[in-house]
Amino acid sequence: MTDQRASVEWRDGIVPVSVLFDDPYYSIDDGVAETQHVFLGGNELPARFHSGFHVAELGFGTGLNFLVTLAAWRAAGGAGKLHFTSFEAYPMQVTEMLRALQAFPDLPIDVFATDSGADVLAPALHGPDFELTVVVGDARDTLADWNGHADAWYLDGFSPAKNPELWEDTLLAQVAAHTVSGGTVATYTAAGFVRRGLAGAGFTVSRVQGFGRKRHMTRGVLS
Repeated sequence: MTDQRASVEWRDGIVPVSVLFDDPYYSIDDGVAETQHVFLGGNELPARFHSGFHVAELGFGTGLNFLVTLAAWRAAGGAGKLHFTSFEAYPMQVTEMLRALQAFPDLPIDVFATDSGADVLAPALHGPDFELTVVVGDARDTLADWNGHADAWYLDGFSPAKNPELWEDTLLAQVAAHTVSGGTVATYTAAGFVRRGLAGAGFTVSRVQGFGRKRHMTRGVLS
């Protein structure tokens, strides 16, 4: 695990913004609605949920995507456990994570409410209906060593213009290599080089309606 933590500024005292990438961690308009539209809707969730369903993600950030997914899992009455693996190079301080998540009191934030908060970034955080693993380090190194395969991927790095290394063809190929047959991927960006990279990795890619002020986003299905 790296000791390199994210440096965060707060826009209007509410929205966390990465100092390194000069980009907010979630939509200023509505972070929960963005996750529901882009990542749940883009991966046809919760309709595809089944026991042992595995979501993988590039960019853990505040943990918002995980909490929205867990809330959807519980609302759908999912049997068994939801598995969620996230790859994060610059983890936020847990205190800042919890500060950001206070804006969403309807989410199951209590799963992070350990004595020290350290369990969030431990090898795995277990609950009765979920298992969360946050892999800390550069995904270009850590994903190749992962032995898992996801049913659905959330590509939630910062803007490709500001964080291009998380959108490289070689990394997108690793995403495909760690996806089950027929698995899906979704991302808020519709950048042409990202869509081409996903297509080159084996996904059937489509550009669909984006969230809020973004006209388009991208989803894909592994052929």
